[in-house]
Amino acid sequence: MWEKFLLHILEHHRGKLLGIGLGLIAGILVVSYGFWKALFIIICIALGYLVGKNIDERTDWDDWVQRVFKNR
Repeated sequence: MWEKFLLHILEHHRGKLLGIGLGLIAGILVVSYGFWKALFIIICIALGYLVGKNIDERTDWDDWVQRVFKNR
């Protein structure tokens, strides 16, 4: 019974579940370390995710750097 319930939640409410989880983690970080330290940790996690995603997708680093820092 629990397995069926959990599968339903994961299939139909994945985004909400992810949002709740991320909100919970951000709240714990803010309470534990303060706003600015928590923000720094969240930024480091986001940058690590982006680098890891680019490595997984085998993105050409020169193209990626030019897209991120293109002249406007």
